Amino acid sequence: MFNLFNTNMANPTQQSGTMYNAITSGSKIIGTIIADGDIRIDGTVEGEMQCAGKVVIGEKGLIKGTVSCQNAEIMGTLDGKIVNSQTLALRATGKIKGEVQTQTLIVEPNAQFNGSCQMPATQSKPATGK
Repeated sequence: MFNLFNTNMANPTQQSGTMYNAITSGSKIIGTIIADGDIRIDGTVEGEMQCAGKVVIGEKGLIKGTVSCQNAEIMGTLDGKIVNSQTLALRATGKIKGEVQTQTLIVEPNAQFNGSCQMPATQSKPATGK
């Protein structure tokens, strides 16, 4: 169930040599998850998730609670709050109900987003004038 081999977590049928964690369809976790690497959710998570890498919520995946991660790709449902330091991609089948904080937000047509979004200003380098 954990440490499956795959770099393309959005398409888990492709095999490669990179490991990631997974909560499979039919599984339900209640509590806190702390992941040092990427994680894919195809089951249900209720609680808090802290991920140092990328969080992927599959089409049948559901997270109710708070997520903190570097990047996220949502094809399933997030009901709660997500604090994302880089890019959040809400795919056509994805649903967010709650709060989003991210640097970059990508929303595909037909995705559902009901809530609020904060996008902190990036630190840009001043022009040198030369």
